[in-house]
Parts: sequence; C-alpha cells; structure tokens
Amino acid sequence: MDDLIVEWATRVAEAELRAVLPRRWAHTQGVAVRATDLGGILGQDANLLTAAALLHDVGYAPRLAVTGFHPLDGARFLRDEHGADQRLVRLVANHSFALLEAEERGLREELAAEFPLLEEPLLVDTLVYCDMTTTPDGGRTTAEERVAEIRGRYGDDSVVGRFIRRAEPEIFAAVGRVEAALAAQPR
Repeated sequence: MDDLIVEWATRVAEAELRAVLPRRWAHTQGVAVRATDLGGILGQDANLLTAAALLHDVGYAPRLAVTGFHPLDGARFLRDEHGADQRLVRLVANHSFALLEAEERGLREELAAEFPLLEEPLLVDTLVYCDMTTTPDGGRTTAEERVAEIRGRYGDDSVVGRFIRRAEPEIFAAVGRVEAALAAQPR
C-alpha cells in the first residue's frame, strides 16, 4: 500500500477524534508513531499497519458509537462510509483481541461474521504491540504497565476489566513475538 492510505487515515482519524476526544486522539497519534517505527518488520504492509494504528480507535467517536463497542463501530464506519480496504477494516475490527471483549458484550458472533480475523499473525501482533505499548496520552509504556492502567481505569469487574484480564496472556505473547521479530532484524 502506498503513502496515500496513511494520509487518508490521518485525515479521517483527526476529523473524528481530535476535537471531541483529544486524549483518544493523543493516544492514536502515539500508536501511529509506534507503527511507523516498526514498519520495517512488515515490508510492504508497513503503511497498512500505520493506517490501522491511526484508525484503530475511531469507533470511540460519539457520532459513530452505535453499539458502544468501538472496534465494531469503527470497522462499520470505515466499511460503510469510506469503502475502506478490507484488510484495514478487519484489523480495526479485531485489534488487541477484540473478539474477547466482543464476547463479554454479547457481540462475538456479530463481529466474527462481519469481520473475520486476518490470518496474518505478524501484522495482527504488531498492531497489538503498538496499541498496548502506548499510554492514553500517546507516550511509550510497557505492555504490563498498559494492562495495569486499563484495569485500574475501568475496574476488574467491568466489561473492559473482565476482557483485559482474559486477554492479558495473549497481549503479552503478541508483544513478545514482535520484540523477537525486532531483535532478529539485521542492524
């Protein structure tokens, strides 16, 4: 994919998040910076990763929040209003183990039917890595600190708290796989 998808994704994410959810916009920008830094391990999919990083939380925008589940709302918006690339839409829909949260919300079948998981493990893991090593304000953090922050913010008994506890081992495994891929890159 070319640079145009990144330019487009930046415009869409900024239009939907910057004014109404400035902290979410800061997080999004930080995730995108991480994606840009890691693009080298993905080759031709580097721009796809950056576009997904820019759009992964677009479903939080109040005007898009139909179900209240941001991966599903964001993916539907990208598909229906923008006719976005199918791989991009599926990455947004399934970012950071969204199927587990969808299950907590009673939306697993709906998410899985509309937006099947991509069978591209490194691409999927790299988006998890970018999201889960970026603070809500866009700074860098560890996956352990990020998971703890999410649990603290939402509480362990909330839908998000239950989801993140279930997803924690998968998140840490994905981050470990990306770190191994980065370490294996020639310097």
